[in-house]
Amino acid sequence: MDELANEAKLNMEKSIDSYKTSLNTLRTGRANAAILDSVRVDYYGTPTPLNQISAVSVVEGKQLVVKPYDKNDLKSIVAAINAANIGLVPVNDGQVVRLNIPPLTEDRRKEIVKQARKFAEECKVAIRNIRRDYISIIKDDEEFSEDYQKKVEKEIQDVTDQSIKKVDEITKEKEKEIMAI
Repeated sequence: MDELANEAKLNMEKSIDSYKTSLNTLRTGRANAAILDSVRVDYYGTPTPLNQISAVSVVEGKQLVVKPYDKNDLKSIVAAINAANIGLVPVNDGQVVRLNIPPLTEDRRKEIVKQARKFAEECKVAIRNIRRDYISIIKDDEEFSEDYQKKVEKEIQDVTDQSIKKVDEITKEKEKEIMAI
């Protein structure tokens, strides 16, 4: 495979990894500590990721427990979770913050699937933009022969097709997970 096609493939894989990270933030009815990855806590005036100032664990599959390293941070953790608008109600018991994951309704599941599809479409757009950028690099450089340009274009298109197929497979798997009761 050509060096440019390989480089395009690496960039497309980064987009797919970013997409997977986005999917982890979606609720699926099961407790998942990744739901809290986007939560930023005001820690002495600095927005700090929740997982850097506390331990987040899953209890019984339906509850998350956030245990801060410093008990004085409990109030700011509760405030940050409420502000993050993730659909969970934090319960502060003086030692830890508990987040019960309620079962999802059918409508909510469909809403989450729509969100997953939106993330998938954004990832596909990013992949197509990478394809466009690399093909324009080849076409703009007159040092490449026409045969070489076509060969590399085909390789880049093949990599693009594989990447989009992979995104579709990941989306299908996530939809199945979300819709499972």
